[in-house]
Amino acid sequence: TEQAVAVAGGIIGGILLFVLLGITAYLLWKKFCRLFSYEKLTNPVKTNENAIFQDQANSETHLKSTSRSRSVPFIIPPTLHGRDWIHLTNEEQVQEDRDPFMTPQSGPRSSFHSLAGAYVVGTINPDLYKFPEDKSETDFPAGSIGRLWFSIEYEQESERLLVSLIKVRKLQPHADSCSPFVKIYLLPDERSYLQSKTKRKTLNPQFDENFVFQVSSKMLLQRTLKFLVYHVDKQKKHHLLGQVIFPLKNEALTEDNKLVIWRDLEKENLEPPSEHGDIQFSLSYNDYLGRLTVVVLRARGLKLQEESPAAGVYVKVSLMNHNKFIKSKKTAALLGTSNPVYNETFSFKADQTELDTASLSLSVLQSNKGEKTLLLGRVVVGPFMYTRGRELEHWNEMISKPKELVKRWHALCHST
Repeated sequence: TEQAVAVAGGIIGGILLFVLLGITAYLLWKKFCRLFSYEKLTNPVKTNENAIFQDQANSETHLKSTSRSRSVPFIIPPTLHGRDWIHLTNEEQVQEDRDPFMTPQSGPRSSFHSLAGAYVVGTINPDLYKFPEDKSETDFPAGSIGRLWFSIEYEQESERLLVSLIKVRKLQPHADSCSPFVKIYLLPDERSYLQSKTKRKTLNPQFDENFVFQVSSKMLLQRTLKFLVYHVDKQKKHHLLGQVIFPLKNEALTEDNKLVIWRDLEKENLEPPSEHGDIQFSLSYNDYLGRLTVVVLRARGLKLQEESPAAGVYVKVSLMNHNKFIKSKKTAALLGTSNPVYNETFSFKADQTELDTASLSLSVLQSNKGEKTLLLGRVVVGPFMYTRGRELEHWNEMISKPKELVKRWHALCHST
């Protein structure tokens, strides 16, 4: 019995060894076949070489006919074996590497080859990936008197407004030479200001100076930066070249958000304020949308009834038609200033056929807590039916220049 068991165990062990050797031989044979499959698979491609590269040439001719000669093609390394240079066009060539594992040579490639054939994948147009150019130093509007660059940042903990005066470009002085400097105000305080250094004999001064204003976070959004650019002549007299008014209420000022801003210089209204003050606003009419837009910019020389920090001044804009009230909108109330800066925009629906009978009324009002609202002044702009002089000219210029903002100053009056 023991002899039979030993014989059976030997037979089973021999069978298992034979099976293991067979599996090992099969796996080695498959691996050997894979090593030489590359050369076998490339043979059919050679029989269609002329047709393949004829299709490739037709594809590239089509691409050139679509005026994309400046495009850059995708580059995929060729994989065919044993080929020399093949001329596709006067400028483009494809070289086949003799070693399929060799790193492809650098340089332009116009196509790629697969085991089944060769064709152009596509192209990249470099013009689509250009960064937008900064045209702030090249594109100046007609009648420009200069442009000013600055940055602002607010430190919440120390309650400091940091203003960096960067540069001014394209100044237009009255004299041949120009020695500019800049005064910076934080309105409504017009009694104190910070001043830059004077740059000698230049129309494009580079300042790169930093200034600090102390202002609480509660009052920050009610303040306005004012830049006055002056020229000093040989007699040490100061001549105002232009100004920039920048309200802070629409800006998100934080320590992590440093805003770099540029603004075109504006000419300051050198006329003395009228009896009840003046208001500046812009008008625009979009004939396609039937929309009348009013931008309330600022007022000056207002005669406040009681000058106190609690007195708020705002502007009420009303649309009228045949002297009938249609709709009104109000600006925010600014506290304690006779020269408020608003920069607020309002839109009204108005059909083009209604412009001959419509008008706009802008009233400057002062409100005190617990007291009656006081009218500081009012102006009406509209067609010949309601207005004359500057108010009529402003309305007519708005109609003659559709979609353009037309800006003007107007004197306030107390008539109703």
